[in-house]
Amino acid sequence: MAIIRIQVEAFDAAAETAALTTGRGDIGATVAFTGFCRDEGGRLSALELEHYPGMAEAEIACIASEAEARWPLLGLTVIHRYGLIRPGEPIVLVLAASAHRRAAFEAAEFMMDYLKTRAPFWKREHLKDGNVGAWVDAKGADDAAMERWG
Repeated sequence: MAIIRIQVEAFDAAAETAALTTGRGDIGATVAFTGFCRDEGGRLSALELEHYPGMAEAEIACIASEAEARWPLLGLTVIHRYGLIRPGEPIVLVLAASAHRRAAFEAAEFMMDYLKTRAPFWKREHLKDGNVGAWVDAKGADDAAMERWG
């Protein structure tokens, strides 16, 4: 069963990997993806992320179950932050573990494609000039990446 957390606090990817793998002789591969807040060419002071508590966890758990059904995973951790996140700070961690690398890579990529396009999070830019931008939509390239999973 996947570990799913939505939290304000930053996370430690190495500690999360250790928590998943310590004492596990069956895991042959882990793939960790950490997404960070960018400064968008120096114009962004922060990214604001909002979600509906309970709903976001349930939606991510549903897609995590799909990943576990598609690939022979031995562990899956998904951590997504919300609140005001500054450039250089981590936003999301997807950690997939399997006996073999291909399943871990594909499951991690599947989860990130989902999180970028369909997870119930809303993002708004806070600009260095003091203005608050509009809510940010998913990019067309992200939608196309998700479509390949069928």
